[in-house]
Amino acid sequence: MTRSAPGSNVGRHVFGVATLATGLITLLWHNDAHHLIYIVFAAAAAQIFGGAVIQFRSTAKLGAGVVGAAYLVFVLLCVPGIVAQPKVYNSWGNFFEQFSLLTGAAMVYARLSLEALKRVGRICFGICAASFAIEQGVYLAPTASLVPKWIPPSQMFWAIATTVLFALAAVALLTNRMALLATRLLTTMLVIFGLLVWVPLVLSNLHSHANWSECAETFAIAGVAWILADLLGERRLSD
Repeated sequence: MTRSAPGSNVGRHVFGVATLATGLITLLWHNDAHHLIYIVFAAAAAQIFGGAVIQFRSTAKLGAGVVGAAYLVFVLLCVPGIVAQPKVYNSWGNFFEQFSLLTGAAMVYARLSLEALKRVGRICFGICAASFAIEQGVYLAPTASLVPKWIPPSQMFWAIATTVLFALAAVALLTNRMALLATRLLTTMLVIFGLLVWVPLVLSNLHSHANWSECAETFAIAGVAWILADLLGERRLSD
């Protein structure tokens, strides 16, 4: 008989806090003109509730289910944009960003239930990492503009380098070759993104909804990568 050794819960906590923050940001900067405003409100409330209760092991499964339902709504809300403009990758990028967060909720749920979903989580997040690489490649100049100018050697260097790293992480996850190392490095890169890019942007303009939203989303995706790293790193023990 085999079982998994317990792993770190830091990824789940980061994911939960960032999800809760995303829900609060959505409520504070909501657009009353949005024709689906009540659905958005309900999903944001679910993010707040789920992000809070996912912090506790006894209610983590409940929180993951609630958060997963919220992210499923946001995934579906991206579909009309893709249908309307299938050649514009921004709509696809938004879809896979939300899908990566849905994957994170599924992995927290799976950790407490089905072992097989760990493999599904690796593949799904690998697909999302591939999308992140494509999105950065398509919008390379805007990506470079986000890199702080004081980091050598240049903004474009880091835009290209991180795009390549996303692509390599996607290959590692989808082929299950050095997937644990790739996921840990991806987690580190995403956390650095949040700390060096989005936190300074938030502090420079505290009234910008876009900066707050992107900052919270970056840390939420970092939490997903961390969750996956924890799952892949669990030791199999013989009873």
